[in-house]
Amino acid sequence: MANLTVGIVQDWLDRYLEAWRTYDGGLIGDLFTEDISYRYHPGDEPVEGREEVVVSWQRGTDPPDSWEAEYSPWLVEGDRAIATGWTKYSNGQRYWNLFQLVFRDGRCSEFDEWYMAPREGD
Repeated sequence: MANLTVGIVQDWLDRYLEAWRTYDGGLIGDLFTEDISYRYHPGDEPVEGREEVVVSWQRGTDPPDSWEAEYSPWLVEGDRAIATGWTKYSNGQRYWNLFQLVFRDGRCSEFDEWYMAPREGD
């Protein structure tokens, strides 16, 4: 996707958050290509395929309004993007996030998530 821009990636990230909030299968599926390779953690075996990703998301849901998050593009080059941000849960858990993304035809075809808890005192 030669026309990938910061704006396109930000729109995708905003739709990602809405899909997470609602767990709507259509919204989740619209984010990804049919052959998406999705990793929740670096080194995991990927979840392969759009339908499998939808099922995977819906299997492990967070309660409504139990979290807030903000993600933004950090680097966009060709068909690839790196996004960074944070997630904070109502139970006090916080994470710094990094997403490695590859896009094709306006959808994500490869997704790898990296996250870490802040250091003590952060």
